[in-house]
Amino acid sequence: MNDTVRKAIYPGSFDPITNGHLDILDRSLSLFSEVIIVVAGTGHKKPLLSPQERVELIREVVSDRKGVKVDRWSGLIMDYARVHQISAVIRGLRAASDFEYEFMMASMNKELNPQVETLFMMTAQNLYFVSSTIVKELFYYDGDISPYVPAGVVARLKVKVSKKN
Repeated sequence: MNDTVRKAIYPGSFDPITNGHLDILDRSLSLFSEVIIVVAGTGHKKPLLSPQERVELIREVVSDRKGVKVDRWSGLIMDYARVHQISAVIRGLRAASDFEYEFMMASMNKELNPQVETLFMMTAQNLYFVSSTIVKELFYYDGDISPYVPAGVVARLKVKVSKKN
């Protein structure tokens, strides 16, 4: 292997970041010298945290990990890859239901930027049912989300909700 930095991007809404996201990130770091978590738009989803809040929270959560950067992007992820000379995109899959959407997205991305490869990683078995959407739903109904998110997320969400009330 050569000494060049092997960079990948890990895009997503991360609203909020979960232990499943961290599982994928940590395993990606064994393959790449640098992984850039790119906080992308939420599309049709209703976000709980603003993009800037998500960036700040993720930076706190991953501060102890070497080779991780956090950025924000509101355009096409393939444009981000082109601008930053990234050749790989990491995507996590929880279940077979994720595959069809992710496959179509990866195919479109390949059309947009043929130099970028998409790598799919299966989330650990104990986390396959965890999603940001489910975590938010559980949180809204006062469920315990602490087994599914990094420690700082619970406190941040409680502060966020208390400011709304």
